[in-house]
Amino acid sequence: MKSVNPCFFIVLLCLVFFTCLQEGHAQTKKSRAQLEKEKAEVQKRLGEFDKILKQTSARKKNTLGELQLVSKQLETRISYISTLNREVNLIDNEIKATETKIVSLENDLKTLKEEYGNMIYVSYKLNSGVTIMTFIFSSATFKQFYMRLRYLKQYSDARKKQVAEIERVNLALEDQRKLLEDKRGEKQLVIKQEQLQKQELDQLKNEQQGIVKTLSQKEEELKKEIAATKKQQEQLNRLITMVIEEEIRLAKADAKKTNTKTTTTAPGSKIPLTPEGAALSSSFAGNKGRIPWPVASGFISKRYGTHPHPTLRGITETNDGVDIQTNSDEVVRSVFSGTVTKITTVPGMGGTVIIRHGEYYTMYSRLKTITVKSGQQVSAITPIGTVYTNKDGIAEVHFQTWKGLEVMDPSVWLSRK
Repeated sequence: MKSVNPCFFIVLLCLVFFTCLQEGHAQTKKSRAQLEKEKAEVQKRLGEFDKILKQTSARKKNTLGELQLVSKQLETRISYISTLNREVNLIDNEIKATETKIVSLENDLKTLKEEYGNMIYVSYKLNSGVTIMTFIFSSATFKQFYMRLRYLKQYSDARKKQVAEIERVNLALEDQRKLLEDKRGEKQLVIKQEQLQKQELDQLKNEQQGIVKTLSQKEEELKKEIAATKKQQEQLNRLITMVIEEEIRLAKADAKKTNTKTTTTAPGSKIPLTPEGAALSSSFAGNKGRIPWPVASGFISKRYGTHPHPTLRGITETNDGVDIQTNSDEVVRSVFSGTVTKITTVPGMGGTVIIRHGEYYTMYSRLKTITVKSGQQVSAITPIGTVYTNKDGIAEVHFQTWKGLEVMDPSVWLSRK
């Protein structure tokens, strides 16, 4: 049986080692890029919250809106600290990998130097007392002469390659040591960032506790606000229900009058639709989770559904939409293509706009100004007005989504922030 050259296994092991290193490096780059993207997104959100907070806290009212903003900022800062912590762990792994490479390169360099020393020693022993010229010209035959010349050239080339390899490994070692130093410096910077964020977090917690304490002393005032909001919510619901019912009635009357067969009814809907309306409904439904926000900047300050009041025990609040806190005079935009079907003013909710998207409807309330007209066709991101800022400095738009006469959670339709 033919024996296998041991060099084959050495080469194979080297190939596997370098392949693993490359894959590990590619994975680290991917993790790093993902982490940097997350950091940038969180920093952007913190910047938005800081801007909104400056506008509201300047009035020093200690309002529910300010509490919601501080709580959201607190939540986001905790997320940022978690991201920084993951970055420290990632750098630690990179430092360990670099240290392993340095040890490996140092071993390689040691081996190369030992091999080169052996080559010099063997060369000295072979040439001891015999000059190279004597060694070559003492050949008995021309073939021996040629072979000796060839041997000397190969030996000389091998020594040159060994020197070049030593220099290459030396340079690689220097690069890795510099990289290690840079990584350790980078880690210290991230740790410093993390410490600063923790200090900010402690300040926010104190601020949050102070606002909660102040609001707890305004129980009667808050209960009146809850009752007023409930009444305003009921008015909004009656308004949009009347609008939708009227559109259903008119659509059915028109279909009966014209006796047209071009109208269709979407599954589960009582609204007759033209083919264009059905296509628009399908497009709206297909963009669930990807629809743009009605404002470019802000956060959901009051979620959809029934939730405990943030400061009053045993009290719950119900919201048929979402409230989005934003900057003063922020532009409010249509979230999808459609037709403006209603423009009105609701006491306590300011200007209100209802837009139809086939069988779907979106409603925008608490507008200071309105820049569209009833019957106007709008596209996604079309400005429809500006947000109203209340006496406490809170700029908040109320947003609802409906499918026919069924109210839905708007947050599941909006794109993720």
